[in-house]
Amino acid sequence: MKRHLQGLVRKTLLRLVPAQTLDLSALDKVPDSLGWPLRRDGFDPPARLAETRSDDPVHHLTTLLGMNVWLVTGLAEGRRVLMDPKAYSTDIRPYVGKRGAADGDIGGLGFTDPPDHTRLRKLITPEFTMHRLARIRPMVSGIVDRQLDEIASAARAGGPVDLVPTFAFPVPFLVICELLGLPDHDREVFRELGSARFDVTGGGTGTLGAISESREFLKEATARQRREPGPGLIGQIIREHGDEISDYDLAGLADGVFTGGMETSAGMLAMGSAVLLGDRDSWRRLRDDDASVEPIVEELLRYLSVVQVAFPRFAKEDRTVGTHLVRKGDVVLVSIPGVNRDPAAFGDNADAFDPERPAVPHLAFGHGLHRCIGSELARMELRAAFPGLARRFPDMELAGGDLGFRQSSIVYGVDQVPVFPEGEARVSVGADPRSA
Repeated sequence: MKRHLQGLVRKTLLRLVPAQTLDLSALDKVPDSLGWPLRRDGFDPPARLAETRSDDPVHHLTTLLGMNVWLVTGLAEGRRVLMDPKAYSTDIRPYVGKRGAADGDIGGLGFTDPPDHTRLRKLITPEFTMHRLARIRPMVSGIVDRQLDEIASAARAGGPVDLVPTFAFPVPFLVICELLGLPDHDREVFRELGSARFDVTGGGTGTLGAISESREFLKEATARQRREPGPGLIGQIIREHGDEISDYDLAGLADGVFTGGMETSAGMLAMGSAVLLGDRDSWRRLRDDDASVEPIVEELLRYLSVVQVAFPRFAKEDRTVGTHLVRKGDVVLVSIPGVNRDPAAFGDNADAFDPERPAVPHLAFGHGLHRCIGSELARMELRAAFPGLARRFPDMELAGGDLGFRQSSIVYGVDQVPVFPEGEARVSVGADPRSA
């Protein structure tokens, strides 16, 4: 009887407040019932996430503006949702009021369905094949080496060095700027548009406003390159496709490269360095054994899961997920830390960092139609940066202090990683970076 009444209420609300009038951007605060899965305890998801998964890997999270919101924390269930574009849409524009399709400032691959998604992805996929990426490997290595030099220079001044501004942020930032072909005078503006778009503490208004500002900047950069194409990705697509792609769509693709390639990699480099400095065996293996690099990077991607939730899926039809009926109009959120810590897939020690665990494909880059197109670029950066750091500074140690874990952010990260590059014996070997 209770479920029947809930269904009647829900249907009534959806009739009174159709999807076209729902405006998520008007939320000035994300309610706790929706936002708690974004919290962390250091590197770990909140204990409540594991408890929820243990009870049921598909959980009714909340009801928001008449829509049921489901949380998926099981790997098998998450894969099925992300692999089903027939049943789910990622087009958020009908739900963001005036920030939606009318103004054209939300879109890109992540928030676009076929056939538009198919058309746009075909334009950019060739630039992220292994063959094309091989051409930029020397550029990535050069940027890593320059930042290692900056760490060494900062160390000569004495005291600890913060890896975030010297290494974790500039490596992916400079790679993305080079890849997009942004001139020097655009880069400082671009730098300021980084983490604000992923912080949901200001609700929908703050997050969507930051996305809009980023998109507007890239639209202006694209328009300039339309007149004089640069050497990077934006200029290359203009040269190859010309008027086949609008400035809006090209800016959306560039924004997707920015979104997927900068803040995410910065978070991985910062937190990954802290994890490795707390695991001296892995640090030494990175230094001495080339074969260790790939499994260590893959385990860091799984363990840290810096992207906290996949693009929301809006149900286009009724679907059974796990043992639950998800109805048309419901929203499904796949928790990436949740599925990547699923003991049913990764064993009883799923919450531990263990590069020697049996290889099981993780969902750090998503899955299916909207899997991160820049995943191999991210891997290239991480595989160059971590061993480069360990080989240049084999005695590096954490310097202590709060890392400043960012809460309620869609892309997780830290504000600082203070280290002694040459080692000062200030932190015991194997110390937990969360308490350093």
